[in-house]
Amino acid sequence: MEWNVIFQLIEPQLFMVVAACWVIGYVLKQTPRVPNWSIVYVVMVISILFTTGLTHWSAETIIQGILAGAFAVFGHQAVKQAAEAIAGRRNKDDE
Repeated sequence: MEWNVIFQLIEPQLFMVVAACWVIGYVLKQTPRVPNWSIVYVVMVISILFTTGLTHWSAETIIQGILAGAFAVFGHQAVKQAAEAIAGRRNKDDE
């Protein structure tokens, strides 16, 4: 499944939730007392709360919150993996 399909499933008004979750995840990652494994769950819960706050409470809203949180986590990982791949390629070229 391509992530463009997920991107199209997220309501446009929720892209600010994706951006907020990305920032919250980054801040949590920099916080020493927050274990890495918990960041995904915290971001997901916050995403669902933000989504229900912006729209209304329903099963679809919960799904939209999960999609927005997942897209934020995926986006962070995609950028991180690309940066690591570029850095690794540069290190090989330097050898």
